[in-house]
Amino acid sequence: MADIFDLFKQIAKKEDSPKEPISWLIVGLGNPGEKYRMTRHNAGFLTLDYIAEAWGARIDRAKFHALCGEATVGARRVLLMKPQTFMNNSGLAVQEAAAFYKIAPDHILVISDDIAQAPGKMRVRRKGSAGGQKGLNDIIVCMGTDAIPRLRMGVGAKPHPDFELADWVLSEFGKDDRENFFSTFPTAKEGVEHILSGDFDGAMQICNSFTPEER
Repeated sequence: MADIFDLFKQIAKKEDSPKEPISWLIVGLGNPGEKYRMTRHNAGFLTLDYIAEAWGARIDRAKFHALCGEATVGARRVLLMKPQTFMNNSGLAVQEAAAFYKIAPDHILVISDDIAQAPGKMRVRRKGSAGGQKGLNDIIVCMGTDAIPRLRMGVGAKPHPDFELADWVLSEFGKDDRENFFSTFPTAKEGVEHILSGDFDGAMQICNSFTPEER
């Protein structure tokens, strides 16, 4: 009987043990609302949704001006965020979450759209300018540094110099572009997992060399 009581104590102790602290923020950028769901500017939301589902996580809790979820990847507890402030004010959500969990900028991974790359291409970078991406720029301004890792998902350049950029990024993918864009998701997930494990070079090698033909 004593053995049974000891077993109960061990189970209770395990259940009461504190969780590992949040050590990373993964932030997908986009605009809230159904009308924006499949637009090029929502590449970050779409990519993060895929990654969250693959990890068995749900991004459905309202917190830090964002929809949030949690995942444990390896030994790391990660907060998944989709800011609900609209793209240009994304920094507010990230700044609040980073301050609450005491997360350094180099442990904030931002996933965004990138018009400089074709759909089906992506690029991992440790730091650098926003390259015209206003959501990423707002995060850089709010955090006071550009040393923020990012995964930039190609959505294609506007079709003509006179085409309004805002109209382009708020347009939906065509069929071929959508298929090429979606084909990046498994590799993007693999790259993110390498980043979380500390293998940034491996993430760059995997993601930066990907082409849609590898589907």
